Amino acid sequence: MAKEVTVLIVDDEPHVLSSLQRLLRQEDYQLLLANSAAEALQIMEETLVDVLVSDSRMPEVDGTTLLTRVQKKWPRCIRILLTGYPDIDDLIKSVNEGHLYRFIQKPWDDDEVRLVLRQATRLAFSERERIRLTKLIQTRNKKLSEVNQQLEASVTKRTNALRKAIHLRDRAYKKLEKSYHNSTEVFAALINQRLPKTRQTNDKISALVKAYAEQAGWDAKRVNDLSMAAALYNLGKVTWTDDLLMTPSDNFRGKDRDKYREYPELGESLLLSLEPLQRAAYFIRHHQERWDGRGFPDQLEGGDIPEESRLLKLAIDYIELQRGIILDRMMNRDDALNNLGIYADRVYDPEMSARFIELVHDKAPDLEPLPEGVILCRLKQLKTGMLVKRNLLTDSGFLLLTEGTVLTTGMIEKLMGFERTRREHYHVLIDVSSQDKVAPDSESEPPQED
Repeated sequence: MAKEVTVLIVDDEPHVLSSLQRLLRQEDYQLLLANSAAEALQIMEETLVDVLVSDSRMPEVDGTTLLTRVQKKWPRCIRILLTGYPDIDDLIKSVNEGHLYRFIQKPWDDDEVRLVLRQATRLAFSERERIRLTKLIQTRNKKLSEVNQQLEASVTKRTNALRKAIHLRDRAYKKLEKSYHNSTEVFAALINQRLPKTRQTNDKISALVKAYAEQAGWDAKRVNDLSMAAALYNLGKVTWTDDLLMTPSDNFRGKDRDKYREYPELGESLLLSLEPLQRAAYFIRHHQERWDGRGFPDQLEGGDIPEESRLLKLAIDYIELQRGIILDRMMNRDDALNNLGIYADRVYDPEMSARFIELVHDKAPDLEPLPEGVILCRLKQLKTGMLVKRNLLTDSGFLLLTEGTVLTTGMIEKLMGFERTRREHYHVLIDVSSQDKVAPDSESEPPQED
């Protein structure tokens, strides 16, 4: 949080304020002190306070009355009551009228005070981030809505009277649908803008889950909610540093691992204010649960995990294993699929895993469709005389072959050697017609990998 959250403590006893100031001086938030309710309200008029801790019994204005006033004027401020007199009626009044978050009894336990304030400040920081991102979405949607209205007005002028009623009906539907998708696109862009292309996984994962869902006969709304979840599953990483985004999850330790385990919940919380995305948010929350109950955040097990979240887990791991996002090495496509089978019944739903692997083998929804007249070849399938139809790049973007190159035996051998050295797997797009022009001596088997 880096001092972005402010905590205000109110007590009429100076020695209490001094003790709490000493106790909390090393905490990662800004700490303010006030010796009366009036002084506290003056501070809150001038400063954004995220967490208010108030003594219950103070002269002139007591703690319960202060919390009630704060709740009415600053409802997002988290309110905590500090009391040496745990009177049940006062507590009930504080909870009902002041919307109390917690209460701490005097004499307090130092560790409890630190823990309660850490939890409260984390909640306040998350709420502030949610509000900021919601405002960003609303601003983008407003701009997009203005553009849509201009385009729709232009179309309306060119529409005859007979088709006007139909157009108005269609426009209402499209406007609703576009608003739904615009929110998703803006959120997804927040994280993708900070990632290199090789780590932008949303499109591939969306294609996989959509293909599976449609083959399974899921209805259109369910498929749409699932597609939204696939596009936004890593939204909870939006507050991560660039170094953390580039670190394989298997390498996380300590606080980094704790942050990693929190991202599904944070992703859910950022979307809950958008009603059309609430089902997608629910799927996102549970996409890191495991079939054996050892996942997170809720340790759900087996059939208790939403079916959509189980499918997301399969698709995400399949793609992220190939991109080096889970392990510090990149698996090839076949190894990533084998990994899903190996961990079925522990990490993944075994029946769904088998159907998913079969789908990927049979229909390859994760691969782009090939242009007409082009075939995709592994290096061991290449022959001298074949014509390259698209530039061949390494995973890091290094150019190996240019479009229009006619392959020679030497080129093929060098490519295979490079593939072995780099531990990468290359596919080359070849002009189908060039197969007929292969030299006679190239009909023999191409060089084989060691």
